[in-house]
Amino acid sequence: MTKLFKNDQFHYHIMLLPIFVLFILFHVLPIYGILLAFKHFIPTKGIVGSPWAGLEHYEFLMQNPEIWRVLRNTLLISVGKLITLLILPIVLALMLNELRVKWFKRSVQTITYLPHFLSWVILAGIFRDILSTHGIINHLLESIFGLKPIMYLGSNFWFRPIIIISNMWKEMGFSTIIYLAALTSINPALYEAAEIDGATRFQRIWHVSIPGIAMVIALLATLSLNGILYAGFDQIYNLYNVIVYDTGDVIETWVFRNGLVGAQYEMGTAVGLVNSVMGLSLIALTYTLAYRFANYRIF
Repeated sequence: MTKLFKNDQFHYHIMLLPIFVLFILFHVLPIYGILLAFKHFIPTKGIVGSPWAGLEHYEFLMQNPEIWRVLRNTLLISVGKLITLLILPIVLALMLNELRVKWFKRSVQTITYLPHFLSWVILAGIFRDILSTHGIINHLLESIFGLKPIMYLGSNFWFRPIIIISNMWKEMGFSTIIYLAALTSINPALYEAAEIDGATRFQRIWHVSIPGIAMVIALLATLSLNGILYAGFDQIYNLYNVIVYDTGDVIETWVFRNGLVGAQYEMGTAVGLVNSVMGLSLIALTYTLAYRFANYRIF
């Protein structure tokens, strides 16, 4: 104990203590709640005192067509977000890297980066106004092309693209900064040598810039796979409605609506547990791939 107090890093341990306590209270102790996935929950008896149900809830879920619809929606939205946030930030970073007017480059960086700090509660209200039947999008389409107003957030055809595009607009600037930082680490002599050899600007991008950040691209691509079952609860919950459940309802919103609001705690816990196990497996897979292809490791 005396050695601990004499340690120069003791004050850092004290600073971490509140976070450690909160982590235990809100992340470790509630783990016993997964017992709900295997019990017939009776509120008066509590989780421990409720009778066991075995795998009954999972058998019901396997026969429930809603689960497969929700899983399909989750995968489609997540993969769409993954692809857009992998390709478009790279393109934007390469374009900004070629700019020589510094003030314009910084302005574009700031404009594209700012939405990352805005909450989806705020953005959802903005998008609802813009995409409403009396919003600016419908007004422009009606005045220019004579089209009838479309209820975008009430359309099963438009809802998924809106979710993917709005998420891309919000997060694209944040991902771009990572690729810009990687581009600055490329040796300028490589660009000079390519220019002397007569390479055009596009050829310098293709043969110097992209290979120079290929390792970062591979790393971010593999690490993003662990979130493929998380489509973004806060975004979808604030934008969707009953009309678009067929295409917009994902695992997280289904668990919230049925498990908490609908008081089907066992079902919500069962789906959440499966989602967590699959997510853990994907995390292990992505870090294995990141170590193999990008030599990235935490420990």
